Amino acid sequence: MLVIIGYVVILGAIFGGYAAAGGHLGGLWQPLEIVMIFGGAFGAFVVGNDAKSLKATLKDFPKVFKGSHVNKAMYMDLLALLFEILTKIRKEGMMAIEKDVEDPESSAVFGKYPTILHDHHLIEFITDYLRLMVSGNMDAFQVENLMDNEIETHHMEGHVSAHCIAKLGDALPAFGIVAAVMGVVHTMESLSLPPTELGVLIGHALVGTFLGILLAYGFVGPLAGVLEAKLEESTKVFQTIKVTLLASLNGYAPAIAVEFGRKVLYSTERPTFSELEEHVKQAKK
Repeated sequence: MLVIIGYVVILGAIFGGYAAAGGHLGGLWQPLEIVMIFGGAFGAFVVGNDAKSLKATLKDFPKVFKGSHVNKAMYMDLLALLFEILTKIRKEGMMAIEKDVEDPESSAVFGKYPTILHDHHLIEFITDYLRLMVSGNMDAFQVENLMDNEIETHHMEGHVSAHCIAKLGDALPAFGIVAAVMGVVHTMESLSLPPTELGVLIGHALVGTFLGILLAYGFVGPLAGVLEAKLEESTKVFQTIKVTLLASLNGYAPAIAVEFGRKVLYSTERPTFSELEEHVKQAKK
């Protein structure tokens, strides 16, 4: 939603200011130059990326127009879920969670938190490391190293789409110049026309440069920043799970392990100790 609002502000400020200064908006409508800019940029985008990168970018692109699901309520559910699992382990032993781990969709514990259960990436991350904890063959240092490597892989994969869109944005001004040069060439071929008509042709040519810069810095470039922010949010979720499970592996009680996880959250999403404690009590009921 914020992306759409930002686009409206950009269009209103630039085209509104141009119209207020006495400019004719119709002169900025140059469909052939738009085709040249977008066509050239898209072709370069395809040439410069492999099939995996293209697929990842097309998959992630719709996310920029959606609100973030990572918020305070989501973190409270996540920490409450981890608290319940770790409490069950402490009271009944590691083997008590084996069925929950193997089939989280049918688990009474996971079923209390549909927001977490519907995110298959989080569920896979949690259950994989709980499964390793159940096996009992790895110490905390080995698990931590494995978690770090997986989180790094997740971050690198998520960065692909943001990098591709950033490169696309960087290319648009150049293709705007290409469109402008083509317009100038066309103008040079028409020097026999009256000066007023030549002025119109030159104005049309300059629109290419304008559109390339506007599209790059006003529309496409900022999307890379949005994807980067969403990637950082998702990475923080995995880090929270990591810190909580490692605290439990190192022998801390469930309440303390969850507190470790709460402390690594950004201040904008971090619940207070009392809020989290009350949420856990409500979930148990």
